[in-house]
Amino acid sequence: MYKKGEISQLKQAFWTAFGQYMKPVPTASGLPVNWQNYKTGVKHVYFRMQAERDHARVGIFLQHKDETLRLLFFEQLKALRHLLEQETGEVWDWVEEEQDPFGLSISHVSTRLSGVNVLEREDWGALIRFFKPRMIALDAFWDNVHPVFEG
Repeated sequence: MYKKGEISQLKQAFWTAFGQYMKPVPTASGLPVNWQNYKTGVKHVYFRMQAERDHARVGIFLQHKDETLRLLFFEQLKALRHLLEQETGEVWDWVEEEQDPFGLSISHVSTRLSGVNVLEREDWGALIRFFKPRMIALDAFWDNVHPVFEG
């Protein structure tokens, strides 16, 4: 059983290691980026990576408080689904509406890796191998489609 402080330290150590591993990787447009805190440049549209005790998840999360706008963004993303699947080489999960841990409605497009634990250092390689190509693919996808979401 892990203590609260240990959990926090292990998660922080993982994200630091991931950041160092990804630091030399530029964006699709050739710019340096903080991969673990990727900025889409569009308010309420986020790329999120989550590493937990039993899974990891990466995706595009829409957190607009205005339900109409959030759902419009989700519909726009759905119209671009083939481009995302082409870039990632995978079929991802599309969730139009769910509650986040704070009770807010969100939409997301994401994929998961089960059976990994961020608290186990021996799983960190698998986590990095999961996150790296998907974040790079999300960046390439976003580089092509972000104008659709601006304004």
